[in-house]
Amino acid sequence: MRWFWIDRFNEFVRGKQATAVKNVSLAEEHLHDHFPGAALMPNSLVVEGMAQTAGLLIADALEFNRRVVLAKVAKAEFQYDAVPGDSILFRAVIDELKPTGSLASVESVIVDEKGEERPQGKAELFFAHLEPGEGVPKLFEPEELLKWLDHMHIYDIGRDEAGNPLSRPDW
Repeated sequence: MRWFWIDRFNEFVRGKQATAVKNVSLAEEHLHDHFPGAALMPNSLVVEGMAQTAGLLIADALEFNRRVVLAKVAKAEFQYDAVPGDSILFRAVIDELKPTGSLASVESVIVDEKGEERPQGKAELFFAHLEPGEGVPKLFEPEELLKWLDHMHIYDIGRDEAGNPLSRPDW
């Protein structure tokens, strides 16, 4: 089973920045293990949501021609834990985009029921860009990936740097 730590994108600017949302629900089984009687989303999973947000932004900037793999968490700091009922915004910005790797800054922000935002964490993530066949298994079939991107509304809200709507690839 694959785990997705983002529910949808609210903003997606090709090659620049993206904002994704994760709604933390008491229905998620893993929350009951951390910690019994006081459910919370472990910060390691928050980092995974950050990585998925930034990784999809980077993979799109590379036109999905390379495998984008989280290679290093250069820095991660958290102020408090996310708990059931919270909505986490992941805001990712591409700092560097090179042929062999990229660097992204991502912050997590908790949005309460009144719409007020509180910074929760921030991280610097380094991604390696691998050519097919370099020992990294294929993670998705193209149709499966496109279906997932459609569910997260990337092509509904996504824009390029000039503000034009993103077109859905026809792989």
